[in-house]
Order: sequence, then structure tokens, then C-alpha cells
Amino acid sequence: MCSYLSIYLSIEVCPSIYLFFIFSVLSFLLYFDLSIYLNLLSIYLSIYFFIFSVLSFYYILLWFNSIYLSIYLSIHLSIYLSIYLNLFIYLSICSSIYLSIYLSILTCSYLFIYLSISIYLSILTCFIYLSISIYLSISSILTIHLSIYLSIYLSIYLNMFIHLSIYIS
Repeated sequence: MCSYLSIYLSIEVCPSIYLFFIFSVLSFLLYFDLSIYLNLLSIYLSIYFFIFSVLSFYYILLWFNSIYLSIYLSIHLSIYLSIYLNLFIYLSICSSIYLSIYLSILTCSYLFIYLSISIYLSILTCFIYLSISIYLSISSILTIHLSIYLSIYLSIYLNMFIHLSIYIS
């Protein structure tokens, strides 16, 4: 009876160890592939963030040019209008300066809102993908460690059952 039990245990435990080892190797490969994919995705997002930063700098330069052009245009129009219409000189200067300042402030506020939201979203996505990548790397290392520990632990008992079955037989 005891020899049958030892033979049965040796037949049942040995494939379990191999199955667990195969499962742990496959999970490690899956985590490794997923980690590589997420690292490439974070590199892509950082490049995207860099390009976006350069474009936002370009938009800021365009904004300064628009302010300069609007002030220049308002002064130029004021001068030409003052030559022909002496009565309306004060009104033309005030209205053109007011209009240029109002348009530049409005443009600046929309640009700042767009820039802040896009920077926030870019940083947020980079941190999310980076944290997922770190989590998957840690879990794959933990899976490998546990599979090695369990295979060593079960191999001791398997070895003991094999010797016991040989001894009892």
C-alpha cells in the first residue's frame, strides 16, 4: 500500500513541477514582452512630448509676433488716420491700442490653456506607462523567484518520495 502511494505521488508531483516551471517561464516571457512594449511606448510618448514642447515654443514666438504686428499696425493706422482726420486722432489711437491689447490677451489666454492642458496630459500618460512598466518588471521578477523556490522545495519532496518508493519496493 505504501509503495503504491509513493509511486502515485512521484507520478503526480513530477509533472506538476514541470507544469509550474513551464507556466512560470511563459509568464516571464509575457511580462518581458509587455515590459518591452511599454518601454517603447514611453519612449514614443517622451518624443511626442518633446515635439509638442518645441511646437508650443514656436506658438509662443508666433504670439509675440502677433502682438508686435498688432501694435505696429495700430500705430501706423493711427498716424495715417491722424494726417487725414485731425478730429478723430485720439479715438483712433485708443481704439486700435485697445483692440490690439484685447486680441493679444485673448490669444495668450487660449494658448496658455491649451499648452497647460497638453503638458499635463503628456506628463500624466508618461507617468502611467512608466509605473505600469515598473510594476510588470517587479511582478515578473517575483514570479521567477517564486517558481525557482517552489521547484527547489518540491524537488526535495519528490526526491524523498522516489527514495522512499524505491526503499519500500
